[in-house]
Amino acid sequence: MSFLKKILDFYIDSSIHVALAVFSLSLITLMEFHIPYDEAILYFIFYATISGYNFVKYFGLARFHHRSLTRWLKLVQIFSLFCFVLMCYYAFQLEVKTLIIIIVFGLTTFLYAVPFLPSKFFYDSHKNLRSISGLKVYIIALVWSGVTVLLPLIDNNITLNVDVLIIALQRFILVVVLMFPFEIRDLNYDNLKLATIPQQIGVKNTKVIGILLMMVFFFLEFFKDEINAYSIIALLITTFITMLLLIFANRNQGRYYSAFWVELVPIFWLILMMLFL
Repeated sequence: MSFLKKILDFYIDSSIHVALAVFSLSLITLMEFHIPYDEAILYFIFYATISGYNFVKYFGLARFHHRSLTRWLKLVQIFSLFCFVLMCYYAFQLEVKTLIIIIVFGLTTFLYAVPFLPSKFFYDSHKNLRSISGLKVYIIALVWSGVTVLLPLIDNNITLNVDVLIIALQRFILVVVLMFPFEIRDLNYDNLKLATIPQQIGVKNTKVIGILLMMVFFFLEFFKDEINAYSIIALLITTFITMLLLIFANRNQGRYYSAFWVELVPIFWLILMMLFL
């Protein structure tokens, strides 16, 4: 049992789980536009997510404690390097215009972790985008919606229309709401100056806003030019599951509640899409 727990912990800590979530949303985009399975863009997104998330999570640790890194962290670093090489391999197979968009999101990820602006903008001494009060959740949602919607479509030469904008908005809303259980969990640890949504309006109001946002997320589907009954069913189930996870989120949730179950939502949504379509 201990061995299986270590495997699960590595699966989560090395960002494989979150990468599968981003991969799932990207594949859902291709399915919604009836685009064949695009190995290059999907695998690029998967390996780029692992590389990017591990860079953001472990940049400070590697920078200041590189001589005393644990075996666990060193293993994650080696794994991340392997994923970075694979990311570069698939990047060479993408369209130039796609790479330009990737550079923008890559730069955002870099600045999210690395100090670059005067300290007056931040709640602590880290001086990166991650530390700007109230901005964290929106940066993550913006990057996720851009990567999972724009990149697959631009690389496949799909014209950006109203449906694309609606889907991008849906993804933005979904990621914002999926972040709420994490922010509720972190109330015990986050600096008050971080100004997360639960810190500003409380846990109860955060859940109410999250439920309202998920209703917007669902009903936006009916504004698309092309509506599929099976997609709506999958979306409805996904909306309901997300609401439940938000409702039952609390400050003392278990280690795997947000890190595994909440981040499982996009993967579950993809499975539903595959079953229904």
